[in-house]
Amino acid sequence: MTEVWIISDGKPGHLNQSLGLAEALKRANPEISITTKPALSRWQALAALLSKQLPDTSASSQTPELVIGAGHRTHFSLLAYGRATGAKTVLLMKPSLPVKWFDLCLIPRHDRPDPAPNIELTDGALNRMQPLAARSAVDYDGMVLIGGPSKHFDWDDAAVVAQLSEITQGDKRWLLTTSRRTPDAFLDCLHAAALPNLDIVPFAETGDGWLAQHLPQARECWVSGDSVSMVFEALTSGAAVGVLELSQQQSNRITRGLQLLIDDGKVTAFSRWQETGSLELPQRPFNEASRCAALVHSRLLK
Repeated sequence: MTEVWIISDGKPGHLNQSLGLAEALKRANPEISITTKPALSRWQALAALLSKQLPDTSASSQTPELVIGAGHRTHFSLLAYGRATGAKTVLLMKPSLPVKWFDLCLIPRHDRPDPAPNIELTDGALNRMQPLAARSAVDYDGMVLIGGPSKHFDWDDAAVVAQLSEITQGDKRWLLTTSRRTPDAFLDCLHAAALPNLDIVPFAETGDGWLAQHLPQARECWVSGDSVSMVFEALTSGAAVGVLELSQQQSNRITRGLQLLIDDGKVTAFSRWQETGSLELPQRPFNEASRCAALVHSRLLK
């Protein structure tokens, strides 16, 4: 049995990335066991690094061959767990410590890291979404995933609803859900538009696993441009993905990442869809977690 430990800082988004990789490793090798460990405090981690011993609270009957983490608070813990157990370390981000201290860094290409032998560029953050081998019969053809105000884009309720009014014309049925960031005013605006082919399930009415259950059934998915993580989840689900356009507040790594997907033809911007009337699938299936898991197996778990 191969033991893989996830070092978690308690943030759901970071844990989702680590689980995405760990679960992909387990799909490739069912003999892998996954355990989640809390990040150590800075002082605990430094003491463990110096002594090469973990605190008693971190004791386990099994020692890992691999430790995985995402988030700045996991950096020293990853190194401490790795040094104390001899495990290889995998960091899912551009580190704030020297890259060479980690065995492998999986870094989104929009972060533009300097090349290094232990760096692998990824298209965005990894996630746990998986495509279905075959879609079952459902009451909708596509999904719409709505975010909300962010520091990267100017949110505009009316502009998003206007785009949805065009998209939902025709015979296709659409299922829309929102997020924690979606303003109540958007739902008011959307209900007022009374789009006949659109079913709405607000975020508050969904539960754990709801999106993972419904998204892989959709052949097409539209995502508001502020929600880049949902864009990557939609891509990983196997859907053809469109992006509802919002004005950018500034050019940064988030907006660069989205533009790279558009430029590569992996997703379709709304203005482009207006010209063509169709959403295109990427030339190759998109599953960064599985691709990176194969890399980890070949480099670190031989």
